[in-house]
Amino acid sequence: MSDDRGGEHKGSCLCGGVRYTITGPLGGVTACHCRQCQKQTGLHFASIGVAFDDFRWDSEATLRRYRSSEKAERGFCCTCGSVLFWRNVMHDEIWITAGTLDQPTGVRIKQNVHTEFAGDFYTLPETTD
Repeated sequence: MSDDRGGEHKGSCLCGGVRYTITGPLGGVTACHCRQCQKQTGLHFASIGVAFDDFRWDSEATLRRYRSSEKAERGFCCTCGSVLFWRNVMHDEIWITAGTLDQPTGVRIKQNVHTEFAGDFYTLPETTD
């Protein structure tokens, strides 16, 4: 299920030092199970892809960026440690951590990717919405 209401969707890190706004409808959540995402989050990275044109930082004083590979950049709050985004530096979109969106979101996991790397301490669902 995705949120087809359009409008604005806001989110933030745990301490509120980093805040953002997404305009327009939200797509479904992608859960990435690659080793980099597991190392960063402790589990899988659940995120929503957003075009740069539909995204803005409202407050980024505590936002820090980390270049985790030649093509990937990850963002987090340096105060509370919240993981905020992943992006391929070659594309005009940002993948926002679904858990940082203010509730209710109206979104669900639509796909699991890199499941061959899923941790041995959890079970993947049979299907997604």
